[in-house]
Amino acid sequence: MKYNVPNWLIILGGIGQIFTALIYPYIRHKVFDWYNDVKQLKPLNQEIAKTYGRYIQGLNFSFGCIAILLTTDLQNGTRLAMALTGLIGAYWIGKVATQIAYYPMYTIPQQPIFKFGSYFMNTLFTLFAVVFAWLFVNNCLQYFNS
Repeated sequence: MKYNVPNWLIILGGIGQIFTALIYPYIRHKVFDWYNDVKQLKPLNQEIAKTYGRYIQGLNFSFGCIAILLTTDLQNGTRLAMALTGLIGAYWIGKVATQIAYYPMYTIPQQPIFKFGSYFMNTLFTLFAVVFAWLFVNNCLQYFNS
């Protein structure tokens, strides 16, 4: 049986992804002191780290825009919808798995705002993973049952 993903949930996921892109520089600077750590790298490695940070930020923003602007298209059961929802779902599932397996959350500053923020962000990441995996499964069901 197929359960459609509500449009509002996809749009909420899109807004959340744009939010993660916009808040990303603040988190790197205030929570992780990332810029001081990057300064310890060789110049080329500094630029590579900054470039990957921009890629992450750009992907999060782009995925958010896609979710908001192409809500219906992400659910239409086409091969493109399967590919795109599969890509976005895998991206966020990978993020959640990496977060759990490799990121020591005890190193986050212990002020209440940062502790709350870490739970909030992890909840968002999980929401994105669930929504886009759900979309992917629904697209596969539509495609293979048509």
